[in-house]
Amino acid sequence: MFVDQVKVYVKGGDGGNGIVAFRREKYVPNGGPAGGDGGRGGDVIFEVDEGLRTLMDFRFQRHFKAKRGENGGPKNQHGKNAEDLVVRVPPGTIVYDAETDEMIADLTENKQRAVVAKGGRGGRGNTRFSTPANPAPYHAENGEPAQERDIRIELKVLADVGLVGFPSVGKSTLLSVVSAAKPKVAEYHFTTISPNLGVVSVDEANSFVIADLPGLIEGAHLGAGLGHQFLRHIERTRVIIHVVDMSGAEGRDPYDDYVKINEELRQYEFRLMERPQVVAANKMDMPGAEENLKAFKEQLQNDEIKIFPISALSKTGLQPLISYVGQLVDETPMFPLGESEENEDKVVYRAEEMETPFYITRDDDGSFVVSGKQIEKLFQMTDFNRDESVRRFAKRMRGMGLDDALRERGIEDGDIVRILDFEFEFVN
Repeated sequence: MFVDQVKVYVKGGDGGNGIVAFRREKYVPNGGPAGGDGGRGGDVIFEVDEGLRTLMDFRFQRHFKAKRGENGGPKNQHGKNAEDLVVRVPPGTIVYDAETDEMIADLTENKQRAVVAKGGRGGRGNTRFSTPANPAPYHAENGEPAQERDIRIELKVLADVGLVGFPSVGKSTLLSVVSAAKPKVAEYHFTTISPNLGVVSVDEANSFVIADLPGLIEGAHLGAGLGHQFLRHIERTRVIIHVVDMSGAEGRDPYDDYVKINEELRQYEFRLMERPQVVAANKMDMPGAEENLKAFKEQLQNDEIKIFPISALSKTGLQPLISYVGQLVDETPMFPLGESEENEDKVVYRAEEMETPFYITRDDDGSFVVSGKQIEKLFQMTDFNRDESVRRFAKRMRGMGLDDALRERGIEDGDIVRILDFEFEFVN
C-alpha cells in the first residue's frame, strides 16, 4: 500500500528539574548552594532515509514522544541530557503544523534533518540563583515543558520524470517496458491509484527516475477523481511526458485530451507549465492512430513540443523517446516549489514571537481563567512546594502586569484565579 498523507502527534522531552541542595562537607559549616541543573529533554527529529518510499510506518504509530532530561543532583551535578528521538522518513516528505497549516520542513536529501518538536531546557538548580543579597536560595526551577503539536505529513514523490494523461492511455504499460517496475496493468480506469516509480537507463552512465502517477480527469485541480492525490506528486518532476491515446479507442479526441490535461495542470499550479513537456503518442499500432496523429500535429502547431509515436504494448518507438527525455533531464534544473522566488526574502512573523504574555477570561462559575504560553510555561517551571519559589512566581506575574489586569477586570479579594488545572485565591 502507498501512503502519502498522514497526521501524527509529536512531543519533545520535558527538561529535567533543577534541585535545591547545599554543601554538606566536614569542616565547612553553612556550606553554600550546590543544586545542579536538570538535563535537556530530547527533540523529535525527522531524518530522510533514501531507502524509504512511503509513509506506511506512520499508519501503525501515530504518537512520537522524546524522553525527558534527568533531574539535577547535589554537589552541582547536572542531570543528563536526553537523547533525541530520530524518526526516519522518505525523501520528498513535507511536514505541516496541523493547526496553523504552516510548513515546518521540506525534506528532500538523504540524511537531511528537521526538528519537528523541540525538547525543553533543564530547570536551573539553586546555585544559579545565588546573589549577594540571597547567598543561600531555597529556589530551583522545574524543567521547561517541551513543544508538542499535531502535524500533517505529506509525501511528494521525488521523480525526474512524471507520466501524465487520462486514465487508460497506457502510462503503466509504458513504465513497465522502459524500467524494471511492475505496476498493475488492466483494461479499466484508475488501475493505478498510487504512484509507481521506476529507474530508466538511458545508457551505461545515465539514468533517471520516472513516476507513473494516477490518471487525471476534468476537475482534478478541484479534487475530482484522484485530483489532489495526483497533482501533489507532479510538482517535484523536472520533465513531463504527456501520454496520449492516439487511437481514440474510447471515443475521445486525442488533442482534446491533451488540452484538458494541460489545463488541469495549469489550474492546480501555473508553474507546472514551465516544465519541459514531451508527447508520447501511444497505441500507434491501433487502427486510426496514424490519421489521428496527423490531425493532432496540425492542431498543436507548436514545434517546441516533441511528439514521439510509440506503442508501449509492442515496444516500438521507445528508444528515441527515452534518449530525448534523458537529455532533457540533464539540461533541466530542479524547479522551486510553492511561492515564487520573489517572496523568499520576506520576513515571516510567527504568532508566538508577538504573542501576549497572558489572556484573561471568565468561566461560568465566575472564576478568572488566565492562559497564554508565557504565563503557563512560567507556572509549570515553578516548584510550588517551596515558599521562595512561590514568592518569585508572584513577583514575575506582577512584573508581567497580571495583577493590574485582573483588577481592571473587576477581581476582588477571595475570587478564584485558575491557571491550567490549578486554582488560587486572589489576595489584594
